Amino acid sequence: MTAIDSNEVRQMFCAVSRRMIDMEPYLTEIDNRVGDGDHGIGMKIGFLQVEKVLSAGRYDTVNQVFREIGYTLLKVMGGASGVLFGTMFVSGLVGMEEKKQFTMEDFACLFQKSAEALTRRGKAGIGDKTMMDALIPAAGAMKEALDLPLEEGFQKVAKAAEAGMEYTKECVAAFGRARYYKDKAKGFQDAGATSVYLIFQTMADWIVGHAEKHREETV
Repeated sequence: MTAIDSNEVRQMFCAVSRRMIDMEPYLTEIDNRVGDGDHGIGMKIGFLQVEKVLSAGRYDTVNQVFREIGYTLLKVMGGASGVLFGTMFVSGLVGMEEKKQFTMEDFACLFQKSAEALTRRGKAGIGDKTMMDALIPAAGAMKEALDLPLEEGFQKVAKAAEAGMEYTKECVAAFGRARYYKDKAKGFQDAGATSVYLIFQTMADWIVGHAEKHREETV
């Protein structure tokens, strides 16, 4: 599978929304260790609304789906997480042609621009124990997977995001409440990076399952 259309992307992010909602206790537990303890609740609130609007919506372009997700998160989540995760979905759309289908190149372009925008906004990079530790490697993996089928490419993206999430256990936080823990925060993964990983892992799982279903229907 080399591309997915706006309805498929809508379905994929309905699955992502359900995963994020279900993972609220896990994200809360992680954030309670060295954070404010509200990350899981915020993500649940945001993606409950995303699931609601996507389930009822119809979109002509993939860009519209991403725009809906980003603005919904910005509107309902509040706080730093709402701004950061909303920006993750909308900032990469700036200057991008409206498209009815997205290839890996389109996903790579969007998330690379989003990572750059978030770096400019928050000044965080690799090693600062934030969501960027997962997002930057994931965006990089997309650029390296341009010639692969979506299902294979996104499995690599998810692995890159997971490795970034795991790397945060080694880091001393530079932002948020976790920075006050200094070296005591080592050994604990960042909640934001965990959410980024869960998003990309669920995208990969959905794409793989969708591709397998499509192959079975065409045999």
